[in-house]
Amino acid sequence: MTQLSMVLVMFAALLIPILMARFKISGVPTAVAEIVIGIIIGKSCLNWVQVTTDLNGLSSLGVIILMFLSGMEIDFDLFKPGNGQEQPRWSPVKLAIMAFVGTLVNALILGIILKFTGLFSDVFLAIILFSTVALGVVIATLKEKEILSRPMGQTILLTAVLGEVVPMFALTVYASVNGGDGSRIWLIVLLLLAAIILLRRFKQPYIWFTQITKATTQLDIRLAFFLIFTLVIIAETVGAENILGAFLAGMVMKLLEPSEATRDKLTSIGYGFFIPIFFIMTGVKLNLRTLVTNPQALMLIPVLVLCFILAKAWAFPVYHLRFNRRNSFAGSFLTVTTITLVLPSLQVARNLHTITATQSDAFILAAVIVCIVAPIIFNSQYHLDREDLIRQRVVFLGANELTIPVAQQLGRNWFDIRMVTDDEKNYKTYNSQVDDLKYFDHLEEAELEAGKYFDTDIMVTGFRRDDKNFKYSRLAKQHGVKRVIMAQVNRTADEKQIETLGSEGVEFFNPFNVEASVLRSLIESPAVYQMLTSTEAGLFEVRVRNGKYADRPLMDLPFVDQITISRIRRGNQWIVPTGGTTIEYNDHLIFTAKNLGIVSTIRRELSKPN
Repeated sequence: MTQLSMVLVMFAALLIPILMARFKISGVPTAVAEIVIGIIIGKSCLNWVQVTTDLNGLSSLGVIILMFLSGMEIDFDLFKPGNGQEQPRWSPVKLAIMAFVGTLVNALILGIILKFTGLFSDVFLAIILFSTVALGVVIATLKEKEILSRPMGQTILLTAVLGEVVPMFALTVYASVNGGDGSRIWLIVLLLLAAIILLRRFKQPYIWFTQITKATTQLDIRLAFFLIFTLVIIAETVGAENILGAFLAGMVMKLLEPSEATRDKLTSIGYGFFIPIFFIMTGVKLNLRTLVTNPQALMLIPVLVLCFILAKAWAFPVYHLRFNRRNSFAGSFLTVTTITLVLPSLQVARNLHTITATQSDAFILAAVIVCIVAPIIFNSQYHLDREDLIRQRVVFLGANELTIPVAQQLGRNWFDIRMVTDDEKNYKTYNSQVDDLKYFDHLEEAELEAGKYFDTDIMVTGFRRDDKNFKYSRLAKQHGVKRVIMAQVNRTADEKQIETLGSEGVEFFNPFNVEASVLRSLIESPAVYQMLTSTEAGLFEVRVRNGKYADRPLMDLPFVDQITISRIRRGNQWIVPTGGTTIEYNDHLIFTAKNLGIVSTIRRELSKPN
């Protein structure tokens, strides 16, 4: 029976995504579907799968790797200063902190109410349970929605991180105090010190590891598992939860700045094998039959479901400070999802005899209900906003016959275009042709700062004077603009200045060289010239940042019949592709397409960070 149970769980893990794709079930996250299938084949229904030592071990590894990958999902750039750029008033970090503080307050109030009514007497445990968020389910849902790296996704993610980490620390304190071992709480500091030491120890060697690793060594993966087991063992030794150690290991790995290939391999190991077993076994272990026969538990379940929802209600008005009403509601409802930390918390409470079996079962079923319902509501209510669709923000300094046509074409392809000019005549000429053109009599650094023009992904300095382009390109770099493109109008410009700006990362555009190339194309290849100058046809470029399309051959792309890929730039290498050429993350695809609508769709899909 042991071997059969293992085979059934493996088969269920394989079958679930296949069935979801076959029947086009997109509203339910895969993790939730795995829990439901686990309930069906487990104790609650068919009882086909028995809880064995091997499955328990794999399930434990699953939750550990899930927490490790969760730690790797945190974008630490959100916590850095703005490098001269003015940050949004309501950043994801601010919103997440405000939302979680409100959750703690609501959880405290609900815990007191339950104690006053006699339904549940342990206020501290109630705060832990009502404030926790199932980070793994949230990440899986955001990944499938493809908004994990977007502002809304990062806000929900950081809220979920707080809803996992803070209750984890609180659970450690709760277990120590109620277990009569409160004097060991300070040992958690040793876990944090160990994480810092490991980070400092491997920061420089990791760069060397990436250079010497090969297919038979996979040093990056070996290091990842070394970090996981080291911090998990230290966490258990000092009396903390092992999932806290795994989460810190993920944060350390993230700060080591692993390559996208390393992240893909770790994700494949986790979501391809261990994590599905954890979610399926979570459902298998639930025994809903005993709950159905217990009237006290059944009466408590709707109350607890309501408490889980009300505890996170504060997130809605907080999210609405930045996002629209519908998406704010959807995002706040996703934070209601809870199961990952509820199970170990209840196990700790049962071991300490601070909760009855009836109360424990009721909490579990209530957590399962919200874990199923919340992601479904999120998927049905959330709609991509303009902020989610815009590829990049571009600022043009200088409005003239060179920059205006480019700005107009980019604006149709979901680029956020802003333009500035200090030429009053050009302003009057072009103001009606672009959506956001501003005129400044004297264009100075203060005006650009006040207008948040340095808060952009790309800045193009396109004045007809090289001295102005030099000046504003340097200012843009000083203010932390990632990409600065400078028009070099005079071919005899100061070479020393060009060399200096080039060393700072400024890219140069010489209209004379471009005009010469176009003229040569017209003479040598008239058809190519026609393609380059057509408003519908043309050569386009997209950078692959959507992990969903990485490591896939070109022939497997769903839109491959609508485009022709002529070249792939991978680092400094140019590749002539075939149908079997495998796309890698960060590849630059040079392609042609039938029309601009298709180009816009493909660019948005392939370049969307996921």
